[in-house]
Amino acid sequence: METTLYDKNGRPVAYISSENDNAIYIWDGHAVCYIEEDKIYGWKGKHIGWFVDNIIYDTQGYRVGFTLETCPSMPYVEPVKYVKYVQYVKYVKYVSSVRPIFSLGFSDLGLKEFLEQDKV
Repeated sequence: METTLYDKNGRPVAYISSENDNAIYIWDGHAVCYIEEDKIYGWKGKHIGWFVDNIIYDTQGYRVGFTLETCPSMPYVEPVKYVKYVQYVKYVKYVSSVRPIFSLGFSDLGLKEFLEQDKV
């Protein structure tokens, strides 16, 4: 199953693939990070945020991304997905950050920039 991720303006930016260890892919077919429990890790092992109640939060607790159910704006139509590239081997994970109090505010990072910050 695949779950589309939207930015705060309702633009589809990426999707979660539950068949591929909850990897998050951008539309060009590259896996850029993955979800383990409620934490999001970049492919190089850096903890970059949380996925809680269908909302992506950065390490400061600000909202970055949303599923269809939680998107604060009218969502745009999804583009056609490219074929998925083979995933790189995941690096050893760093220790995760302390979970902050989540905010209703938005992160300064765009969703794509956030997801790609620790890609291979």
